[in-house]
Amino acid sequence: MSFFNKLRERLTRSSSKIAEGLDDIVKEGAPEADAPAAPEPPPAPEPTPAPPANPEPTKTAQPASPEPAPAQPAKAVGLVGRLFGRSEAKPEEPRRALDDAMLEDLEDMLVQADLGVETALRVTANIAEGRMGRRVTSRELRELLAAEVARIMSPVARPLPIYPKKPQVVLVVGVNGSGKTTTIGKLASQFKAAGKNVVIAAGDTFRAAAVEQLQVWGTRAGVPVMVAAQGSDPASLAFDAMTRAEADGADLLLIDTAGRLQNRQDLMEELAKIVRVIRKKDPSAPHNTLLVLDATTGQNALGQVETFRNLADVSGLVMTKLDGTARGGVLVALADRFGLPIHAIGVGEQIDDLDAFDPDEFARALVGL
Repeated sequence: MSFFNKLRERLTRSSSKIAEGLDDIVKEGAPEADAPAAPEPPPAPEPTPAPPANPEPTKTAQPASPEPAPAQPAKAVGLVGRLFGRSEAKPEEPRRALDDAMLEDLEDMLVQADLGVETALRVTANIAEGRMGRRVTSRELRELLAAEVARIMSPVARPLPIYPKKPQVVLVVGVNGSGKTTTIGKLASQFKAAGKNVVIAAGDTFRAAAVEQLQVWGTRAGVPVMVAAQGSDPASLAFDAMTRAEADGADLLLIDTAGRLQNRQDLMEELAKIVRVIRKKDPSAPHNTLLVLDATTGQNALGQVETFRNLADVSGLVMTKLDGTARGGVLVALADRFGLPIHAIGVGEQIDDLDAFDPDEFARALVGL
């Protein structure tokens, strides 16, 4: 099964929420005149004339019994008729005129789907352009919305760039529980399978469970994992890992970091220190800083991008847990507001549940097509 077939199956909460919202918008404003008219009552029978007062006797003739009319054979439906659906009439889909009231309903639905106010206004304005007054079905509205989402997402759909510089240092940051460790393990496995020499540095020196989880992934991928004593300075570990990766001729060094909330100034300063120490070893490093975002956080992801971008110079995004949320629309808001590359998205815990971001497939899955 391809990754985006999985996405269609697993992005059910987002897609069903948006699809049902679009269906309701069209049905609520569909004119009742589309319903079939009630049949007219039959005309009243004419009164029969009264018989004459003195009728002359007449011979009564036995009326000939009328022969029954031959039964008409049922009209056969030809092959062409069956092919084009002429055998039975299908009910017409409800339609609604694209007007101001409908656009307002559409904006409200998109805001509830976590596209955000600014993005929702921009999307509805682009959908309305040149189409005001046109009556559309729910399917047509989905197609229009998918096309507009794909247009927003296409400029940011870029895979993680690979540079000739060795080692290429990739710093992975994010808040607690966003999926950083799992993402690093999956990336390491995929780069290893592509023939790259990869080293992982377990920079979350405060949580033993995170180090153990990363070591499990390293074993699966056949990638070495550098660790340090619990509670030691993560900046020192990053420096030592760069020295080892350079000595081993590694192509990629993936550095994990402890999860930190964007409102904890002390933890954010620690992250800034890691970046400063890395640049003492190599002024051009880190060559990529990936911010891993949990889709279940919804609009809070916007604040995370703002904070981490200022402190760690974020170069790209990875969105995880799209299979467990009704908030997949936040990815559209992120692309529209920040324009940062979206390198990959995740829809599960398996090694093949992280893949490059495809804007067209994502857009169609998001609206339930």
